[in-house]
Amino acid sequence: MFVIIGYVVILAAVFGGFALGGGHLGSLLQPIELLMIGGSAIGAFVVGNTSKAIKATMKALPTLFKGSKYTRALYVELMLMLYAILAKIRSDGLMSIEGDIDKPEESPLFAKYPLVLADHHMLEFLTDYLRLMVSGNMDPIQLENLMDNEIDTHHAEGEVPIHCLNKLADGLPAFGIVAAVMGVVHTMESVGLPPAELGRLIAAALVGTFLGILLAYGFFGPLGSLLEQKLHESAKTLECIKVTLLASLNGYPPAISVEFGRKVLFSTERPSFMEMEEQIKQAKSK
Repeated sequence: MFVIIGYVVILAAVFGGFALGGGHLGSLLQPIELLMIGGSAIGAFVVGNTSKAIKATMKALPTLFKGSKYTRALYVELMLMLYAILAKIRSDGLMSIEGDIDKPEESPLFAKYPLVLADHHMLEFLTDYLRLMVSGNMDPIQLENLMDNEIDTHHAEGEVPIHCLNKLADGLPAFGIVAAVMGVVHTMESVGLPPAELGRLIAAALVGTFLGILLAYGFFGPLGSLLEQKLHESAKTLECIKVTLLASLNGYPPAISVEFGRKVLFSTERPSFMEMEEQIKQAKSK
């Protein structure tokens, strides 16, 4: 929603300002310039990226037009689930959760937390490391190193569409200049035309530069920045799980382990200590 609103503001400011200054909007309508810039950018995008990178970018684009799913409600639910899992391990032993982590979709324990259950990547990260804990005595240092490596891999994969969009945005002004140069060449070969006709040709050529810069800094560049912010948000859930499980392995009780995980969350979504304590008390009473 905010992406659409931002685009509307950009278009209103640029084209509205041009019209208010006495410009004729019709002179900016240059489909040939758009064809040259857009076609060149798409071609360069295909040439400069692997099929995996192209697919990842196409898959990431629709998520940019949706609000963030990493809300306070999701983080509270995640920490309540971690508390429930660790409390069950503490009271009944590690083997008591084996059935839950093998089929989390059918587990009564996981069914209480639908927001977490709906996030496949988060759920897989959690159940994989719980399986390692169940399988035997895990050295917390080795487990932490493995978690860090997986989070780094997740980050590297998430950066692929970001780099693709940023490179595309970086190239658009250059393709706008190419379109402008082509327009100037066409103007020079038409030098015998009346001044009014030549003026229209020069204006069309300059629109190419304008469109390239506008598309780069007003449309595609901000998408790369937004995607990067979403990547950092998604990594926070994995870091919360990592810190909580490691605290439990180091002997801390479930409530303290969850507090370790709470502290790594961004302050804008992080519930307070008292709020989390109240949520845990309510969960115990149920």
